[in-house]
Amino acid sequence: MKILVCFLIAVIIIQLFILWKYQRQVRDICRQLSFLLKNDSNMLVTGDTGFGGLKELMEILNQLLLDHKEEHKKYLEKEQMISDTYTNLSHDIRTPLTSLDGYFQLLEGCDDAAEQKHYMDIIQERIHSLKEMLEELFLFTKLKNESYHLELKRCCLNQILKQTIFSYYDEWTAEGIEPDIRITDQPLYVEGNDSALQRVFRNVIKNALDHGADGIGISLEERDGKSLIRIWNGVKDPEKIDPGKVFERFYKADTARTRTSSGLGLSIAKEFTERMHGEIFAELQGNIFCIEIHLNNTCQ
Repeated sequence: MKILVCFLIAVIIIQLFILWKYQRQVRDICRQLSFLLKNDSNMLVTGDTGFGGLKELMEILNQLLLDHKEEHKKYLEKEQMISDTYTNLSHDIRTPLTSLDGYFQLLEGCDDAAEQKHYMDIIQERIHSLKEMLEELFLFTKLKNESYHLELKRCCLNQILKQTIFSYYDEWTAEGIEPDIRITDQPLYVEGNDSALQRVFRNVIKNALDHGADGIGISLEERDGKSLIRIWNGVKDPEKIDPGKVFERFYKADTARTRTSSGLGLSIAKEFTERMHGEIFAELQGNIFCIEIHLNNTCQ
């Protein structure tokens, strides 16, 4: 009988010790969590015992902490990106705004009708450039928002590309440009978005027009179940172009920023292309700069 009583007492003492150890570990976990919530730390929850499900609890808590840190890091990076975007673009906006003020003053002091028209044309061109830069800033910021959804549907690529090319007809005619256009007669359909495809083509063509020195070419063909769009142009100073960086925000081969450009055009083209499950590349061969866009074909 005494042996049984001693055994029961020993069991109770062991259980009380385990309970005390368990409660002590839970309090320590709570203390660590409280500290981690109040402080920016890379520490994780630790413990000297893992029985009673405590090990699994600490593993889950640590995974949640790691996920939270990763989300916080992405949030800070996005905030910094947006801040950098506004800072860089404000620099580019300042130039046309300053010139606008100067041309308005010239316009006020001018009595010659021909000169007034000349100044008004320049003012309108500067206002148009400012409008384009602000639109690209808004669009780029929207594309970087994870909640933004691009609705995709079956699109005829031949038709959209031809419409986009035709919209530049007056500009090419005025500058004496005869584009080399090679669009297949075979109808090619992709899972895309009409407006997004037009924006991609416009941005790439505009980039070619802004920096092209020797013609421009545009082609569309089918290759290995994909639609391949190539837009190329000759450049004056190929050594100033880094094909690996052209899709980065604010990358400009024109380092002096003599053109009124936001520097976001090709970044937007890349964002839209990837949202349509496509790929976009840049290459430089000699003095020919080329951008290729690959989109997956759908059944006709």
